[in-house]
Amino acid sequence: MEANELLKKVRRIEIKTRGLSQNIFAGEYHTAFKGRGMTFSEVREYQYGDDIRDIDWNVTARHNRPYIKVYEEERELTVMLLVDVSSSRLFGAVGEEKREMIAEVAATIAFSAIQNNDKIGVIFFSDKIEKFIPPKKGRKHILFIISQLIDFTPENKGTDIANVLRYFSDAQKKRATTFLISDFIDNHDYSKALSVASSKHDLIAIQIYDKRDETLPDIGLVNVCDLETGESRWINTSLSSVRKAYNRRWYDSQQQMNSIMSRCGVDIASISTNEDYVKALKALLQRRGVR
Repeated sequence: MEANELLKKVRRIEIKTRGLSQNIFAGEYHTAFKGRGMTFSEVREYQYGDDIRDIDWNVTARHNRPYIKVYEEERELTVMLLVDVSSSRLFGAVGEEKREMIAEVAATIAFSAIQNNDKIGVIFFSDKIEKFIPPKKGRKHILFIISQLIDFTPENKGTDIANVLRYFSDAQKKRATTFLISDFIDNHDYSKALSVASSKHDLIAIQIYDKRDETLPDIGLVNVCDLETGESRWINTSLSSVRKAYNRRWYDSQQQMNSIMSRCGVDIASISTNEDYVKALKALLQRRGVR
C-alpha cells in the first residue's frame, strides 16, 4: 500500500475508533476490566458506615480518635491483542472484509486501553507467529499498531490458534487482559491451549465472520476456493441439500467453539461483518461489568 494511502486509512480509523473508545466504551471498559488489586492511598478520619477492619490503629492512637486506611484500585493493566492474519480474513462477501472489521475492533480496544493508562501489545498469527509488538503506551505506539493492522503481510496463509495461545502463555509471564480476535476457522484442536491461557490471563474471544461463512445463496453452479489452502471445487448452490449441509457444518462448528469457550471460562462475542460491532462490543463489556 502506498504511504499516503496508508496514512489516510490510519487517520480515518484513528478518528472513528478513538471517538468510540472515548464516548461509548470509556465507562464499560474500566468496569469490565479490573486492575491488579487495591493499593494504599491515604488515611482519613473514620466516618459512619466505614468498615472497622480498615481502621489504622497506630494513627488512631496518636490522634486519640479513629482513622481508617483508604485504598484505591491499582488500575494499570497490560492488554494484549492476539490477531488472526490468516488468508481467510481477506474474505468479504456481505459487508466489509473481515480484515477491515478486525482492524477497527482492535483499534477501538487499543484506544480504550491507553485512555485508561494501560499498556497495549499485539501478536499477529497465522499458522505461525508472524509478529510480536511488545506492550507499550502512547498515541505513537497505537498508530504504529493500526498501520500494522491495515498493511501487515503475513508469510503464511493458514490458522493455528493453539500455537499462538501456547506462545503467548510462555512469553507473557505477567497476567494480561487478552483479546483473541479471529474468524475461528481452524481445523486444529485449541481447547487445551485455551484452557491453559485462560487460567493465566483474563482472556476474551472476538469472532469476526462473514454471513457467507454461515449460509450459501441460491445462485447455481459456483467455484469456491479455500483462501488458506488454495483448494477449489465446483458446487451447485441451487440444491437445497448442499445449502443445508453447508449451514449445518457452520452450526456444528459454532456449537463446538461456544462449548470450548464455556468450558474454559472465556467470554466470546461473535460479530458479522455486516453488523454493528459497536453494539456487540458494548454488550460484551456490559455483560462482564455486572459480574
